[in-house]
Formats: sequence, structure tokens, C-alpha cells
Amino acid sequence: MFQDLYDIERETREGNMDPDAIRALRLEKSKPVLDEMETWMREQIILVAPKSAIGVAMAYTLNLWPRLIRYIDDGRLNIDNNLIENSIRPVALGRKNYLFAGSHEAAQQAAVIYSLLGTCKINGSNLSRI
Repeated sequence: MFQDLYDIERETREGNMDPDAIRALRLEKSKPVLDEMETWMREQIILVAPKSAIGVAMAYTLNLWPRLIRYIDDGRLNIDNNLIENSIRPVALGRKNYLFAGSHEAAQQAAVIYSLLGTCKINGSNLSRI
């Protein structure tokens, strides 16, 4: 079912659709898949132990279901937050690496370089030439 949902999202990207067209396509194709997924989870949750990992995950998902499927009603929203996660990953990795920079001064120099490169990226500079 997840693959079906992501196939639909791929169709919206490849078709260069505007937000209204994306919303219409999601309501037509994604909503039935999401309805099927919700029904399946509601049927399965009574078959698993409530405190098991899968039981806790299903209860959490069903509790947040209205929020999780909100993206189908707005073509400007993404199905997931992968773009944001990928954009902040260097910061999270850097935070760990700064602990082992060698010295406080080296960590500060690394922070300056990260800031400079981040500014270049935001402003559309071609970083491959650096």
C-alpha cells in the first residue's frame, strides 16, 4: 500500500501538476488506498497484544490518522518530510562530529566553513567550482 501511495506521488512529480491537480489525483487514487490501509489496521489491531511493538505502533498511527492523511487535501503538501530531514542531516551529523574536532578553535573553524557553504547553497552558488 505504501508503494502504491508513493507511485501516485511519483506520477504527480513527473506530470508537473499544479496543487489543484495533485489534490484531485490524490482524492481519486490515494484516498482509496489510505481507506484500505486504515481498515486493515483497525482489523489487525485487535489481533495483536496492545503493548507489543506493533500494537503500540498501530495505536499511535490510528490515533494520528486524521493528521497523517491531511496531505491528500492540499496539493502543496508532501506525503512525507524526507526533503526537510535530508536538508538538516548535515547539521545533525556535524553536531556529533564537532565533539571530535580536536579543539575548540577547530570546531569554531568548522562551524564557520559550514555557515559559509550553507549561505552559498541558499544563494544558489555553484559549489562544485569551489
